[in-house]
Amino acid sequence: MGSFDGLLLEVLRYAVLGLSAWALVDALIRPASGFVAAGRLTKPAWGAITALALVITYFLPVLSFLWLPAVIAAIVYLVDVRPAIRGLHRGKSSW
Repeated sequence: MGSFDGLLLEVLRYAVLGLSAWALVDALIRPASGFVAAGRLTKPAWGAITALALVITYFLPVLSFLWLPAVIAAIVYLVDVRPAIRGLHRGKSSW
């Protein structure tokens, strides 16, 4: 039976993996013109950043040196870039 700390780290690992995967998939399905129109980095740049974040969180141990920048990159995409791109498309809606 695992310790509480081990269980907590595994939950953290899977939560961050899911977060990074969500950021990558979302970056890949958004139109490239939305990134430029929102004044953010280009779609290939955010695709590479989120893909690298996913690779780091998958292969490196939890709380390693590169884990924090990877988590921050995924969070920045989901909190800052994604709403800006989605807001552009909502503004054109007839609803």
